[in-house]
Amino acid sequence: MPTILLVEDEPAMQLGLKDNLEFEKYEVHIVGDGQRALDTIEQRPFDLIILDVMLPTMSGLEVCKQLRQRGIKTPIIMLTARGEEIDKVLGLELGADDYITKPFGVRELLARIKAVLRRSQGLPGGDPDKMSLAGLEIDFGSYTATLNAKPLALTPKEIEIMKFLWQHKNKTISRDELLSKVWGYDEAISTRTVDNFILKLRQKIEEDPANPRHIITIHGVGYKLIA
Repeated sequence: MPTILLVEDEPAMQLGLKDNLEFEKYEVHIVGDGQRALDTIEQRPFDLIILDVMLPTMSGLEVCKQLRQRGIKTPIIMLTARGEEIDKVLGLELGADDYITKPFGVRELLARIKAVLRRSQGLPGGDPDKMSLAGLEIDFGSYTATLNAKPLALTPKEIEIMKFLWQHKNKTISRDELLSKVWGYDEAISTRTVDNFILKLRQKIEEDPANPRHIITIHGVGYKLIA
């Protein structure tokens, strides 16, 4: 039975989501503020975290940031207020796996949960494939990377982007395809999100980020990993 930590401070929302998730055979644990969420996640593993952005003591964005900095790779679905695109973009850049905008339908949330859990199955120590490219080594199973034999700090989402590009090396990948396959969206919410991630990756792996040799831009389409 998959376990879900619901981080939400509204009692009505807590009760409604808990009832629906338990009906779908999920084990649900609830905390009502950001600091308690961090403490709880440190104490035991979960299969998924549903994380509201607006929380007492610490925002959901800060919780997400701290979890990823601590190396905790548990999938996160963030709950954002309607129209707050900046929350969505920041959440994704900080390491969230998906977002859903309030108010939302239970059926939509359940579909997002199933998609995120399906993508995350077997990731911890799972995929043994490794990438080797001009001094860059990435172990997709352990989510670790080195550059010229020195540890390289890549976020989980950056590694997932590199994995997808590596699996499709020397092929042009559109921004929409990256959003769909890496983040799981049926349509792009913001191609800027992809551009921001590619920019950060270039700064970390390219000798000259302004003139990249490995992740190149295909103008008007997307990106290509040259290997």
